[in-house]
Amino acid sequence: MSQRETWATRTGFILAAVGSAVGLGNIWRFPFQTSANGGAAFLVVYLAAVLLIGIPVILAEFAIGRRANVDAVKAFRTLDRPSWRFVGAIGILASFWTLSYYSVVGGWVTRYVAGSVTGNALAAPESYFGAVSAGLPAILTHAIFIAVTIGIVAFGIERGIELATKFMVPSIVVLLLVLAGFAATLPGAGEGYAFFLSPDFGVVAENWQSILPAAFGQALFSLSLGFSVMITYASYLGRDDSLFADGLAIAVTNTFVGVLAGLVVLPLLFAQGVPPGEGGAGAVFIAIPTALAELPGGGLLGQLIGVVFFAVVFIAALSSAISLLEAVVAYAVDTFGISRAPAAIGLGLAGFLLGIPSALDTAWLDWFDGIGVTFFLPIAVLAVVVFVGWIMGDEAVAELRRGSNLTSAGTTWLWMLRTFVLLVVLLIVALNFNDLFLTPDTGYYIVPGPLQ
Repeated sequence: MSQRETWATRTGFILAAVGSAVGLGNIWRFPFQTSANGGAAFLVVYLAAVLLIGIPVILAEFAIGRRANVDAVKAFRTLDRPSWRFVGAIGILASFWTLSYYSVVGGWVTRYVAGSVTGNALAAPESYFGAVSAGLPAILTHAIFIAVTIGIVAFGIERGIELATKFMVPSIVVLLLVLAGFAATLPGAGEGYAFFLSPDFGVVAENWQSILPAAFGQALFSLSLGFSVMITYASYLGRDDSLFADGLAIAVTNTFVGVLAGLVVLPLLFAQGVPPGEGGAGAVFIAIPTALAELPGGGLLGQLIGVVFFAVVFIAALSSAISLLEAVVAYAVDTFGISRAPAAIGLGLAGFLLGIPSALDTAWLDWFDGIGVTFFLPIAVLAVVVFVGWIMGDEAVAELRRGSNLTSAGTTWLWMLRTFVLLVVLLIVALNFNDLFLTPDTGYYIVPGPLQ
């Protein structure tokens, strides 16, 4: 059996993990989740979720991955708890599920980069989105996007994923900083900043049943938690790396990029008098081009900003899609002994087929996204928290302390997982199940919209 791949550098691991986290969750979902859930009030709850839930859980997934040094399912057998393999399996399923519709959205982004160059995406945003988001055009761009993802994953950890993300992540940050600087110069941008940065906690008090699960779900989604991605990536780590330092760096960088995306999108929309909307699959693809079309300069400035913005979204989408496919491919390689390239091609094609309904109808895509965020991710995270907190226990603390100077902090982290984090995740699961099964008129509902 050939030696298992590892990251060439610690920086490569951090950038790959950040690349997984900094994806469509931050640039596609985050600004419009914020808009639909009270603006700055949602932001405050989201930041609290990252700090109090996100960081402890990312460390839990790291502890499993590095301790076992194998894929997310086999890890539990390696840790002598084979009956817990379902934890990794749920995450692998969540990755595969999400990749299927994520690639469809990535295909839209591909078209929007080209449409910004020609100006077609800005000329009639709603009709352009309708033309590219469903049917044969969406299937074709879905195929192109997943083919690029397959190609990068097939090259492996060092020559594929690490090399690609070392370029992608810095590019995302630099381009978003440029766009945020531009957005700050627009007349009327102050309204967007006020909406995004001046919280009204009365909104949280009145709407906590919808804001809490939305914010915590967004935190899990944007940090790639519950997908088994962080377990998989940590399995390629060296024994002497500090999991705490790496986890903190990933969470801080990811949150910074999410907030930066909000500082681009919301001022731009408010400056042009475009309502932020209520979220949904197509919000960013209609509202942003509508706002860009109103910029001065005969449309050329809007086209230029559109190219840069959608290039950022494309890079972010690709970096996350890579991690989703890698989690599934690692399982196939470690469990069945399949070579990496055939595994990437076969599983990528299967993900393409599962994504066809989302490419044919955005109502299916909304349902896939809703089930992924409200069902798979919280269940997977709950299972990880229970396993690391109450089953792995001191073994997890020992792994966390390896490569760092943590002493009592490791025990504090463990008891935080066992109590506070567990109770909060249980609450989110309960609220999400209410949304899925008991509120068909207002929630995602377990039955797909096209079948109701």
